[in-house]
Amino acid sequence: MIKHLGLKAYGKINLGLDVLGRREDGYHEVRMLMQSVGLYDKIDLYWKRTRGIELETNLFYLPVNENNLVYKAAKLLMEEFHINDGLSIRLKKFIPVSAGMAGGSSDAAAVLFGVNKMFNLGLSMKELMERGVKIGADVPYCIMRGTALSEGIGEILTPLPPVPQCQILIAKPGISVSTKFVYEHLDATNLSPADHPDIDAIIDAIKSHDIYGIADNLGNVLEKVTIPEYPVIAEIKNKMIQLGALNSLMSGSGPTVFGIFTNPRAAENAYEELRYGSSKKLAKQVYLTNFYNTKEVTRHGK
Repeated sequence: MIKHLGLKAYGKINLGLDVLGRREDGYHEVRMLMQSVGLYDKIDLYWKRTRGIELETNLFYLPVNENNLVYKAAKLLMEEFHINDGLSIRLKKFIPVSAGMAGGSSDAAAVLFGVNKMFNLGLSMKELMERGVKIGADVPYCIMRGTALSEGIGEILTPLPPVPQCQILIAKPGISVSTKFVYEHLDATNLSPADHPDIDAIIDAIKSHDIYGIADNLGNVLEKVTIPEYPVIAEIKNKMIQLGALNSLMSGSGPTVFGIFTNPRAAENAYEELRYGSSKKLAKQVYLTNFYNTKEVTRHGK
């Protein structure tokens, strides 16, 4: 019996996000390129003798019951395998909340992994992913992590080669965006061909290990809804490009924006400008990190 596990739940960005249409069940058919980044939440699991799940977080406004995906993930496995022991979960958030970076899904994925290991359930990654989709469409990817093509409602995953390493500047303005609102207001039937990102071109660039080709083809169809509602997203994108980013894009349904940098000094200067300089009014949270397969330490700014 493992009595304590420390876990890292990594955030993601979308190098490309396209919506192909709405299904009869109300979900949207998507084609997305997912990429883990070095920004992560910390999760500690503690075995306890008394039955039940306890959840603590460092953010007072997050639920600590079944309305939290972390709680749902633990409950799903503990009920399925009739685990009568208890579990205490301590969640420390760094990934921005309601920001298009799959923070909640990644936390749930980490807990599925952790409960499986702590109680020696013997589930494979595939079996964890099959259970994860019951919690949320992004959870299977967050179990897999890395670089992947995501299709269907997000549950059909194709691993891709690692992207070239570089600096990623992440900035979240002081707003939250409802994913449900964005998808409900996206009229996928009236999009022009130019509105759709070239997902295949990004895949080709990934396979060619071409960071410039990846940056040139970044695209997110959901910007068509989110940016008119929140123009600050476009302001942050433009500022990052002015400060030396190869390109910049909104992640998921927003409002988080990321910029890709290949010049470490330019990335550092852009971080300082958005965090402390004259542009600090644009973003409430700023992070300088890189892709997940790095050992470099993430800089946190709030």
